[in-house]
Amino acid sequence: MPHSQRIVIRIKKGRDGRTALSCTRADGTTTWQRQEGAQAAFFPKHDLTHYAVETVLGQREGFYGLISAGWDFSDFGSPWPRGRLPLEANISEIIVGVLDVERRMSERGSVDELNQKLAEFSDEKGMPRGRELTEEDLARVRAKRAELFETWDAIPPGEALEIPFELEPAEASGQASGANKRRRNAKTR
Repeated sequence: MPHSQRIVIRIKKGRDGRTALSCTRADGTTTWQRQEGAQAAFFPKHDLTHYAVETVLGQREGFYGLISAGWDFSDFGSPWPRGRLPLEANISEIIVGVLDVERRMSERGSVDELNQKLAEFSDEKGMPRGRELTEEDLARVRAKRAELFETWDAIPPGEALEIPFELEPAEASGQASGANKRRRNAKTR
């Protein structure tokens, strides 16, 4: 994946009920989209849920990680000009989808149910299973999402919510690649 850079996510609440999401990268490039009707009601909280999932879980190749690496909104759909989504982006979307259903149904699912969905997806795609989420992971994501929703709900029409998205480099956050972990472990033996 190309080098990721800091982005500023801006979600504007239009006076006419429409919303607009833009992401401006550190290099000055921007991608944006506008939503109307039911999409304007759904997508801001969906997009904020992505932010909560990806920042709390440190996902580098989720939706915003791909945007920070240069993907545009038009790259997320047929004909998939950038190719298939990385595994982590699919994992992120599954987690966000489960949380969206919770929001719609006003019922919380269990971490075991979420882990089962993630395992089934990996098995169906013939991909390795990622780490299982813990109750603490899910509680931290839900807390961050609740904080973001509260902030969004307080934004008056005509105004926007701006939040930065920047993850520490993998080495600094302790999420080194498997090869780097093996090299470090070999040096310490």
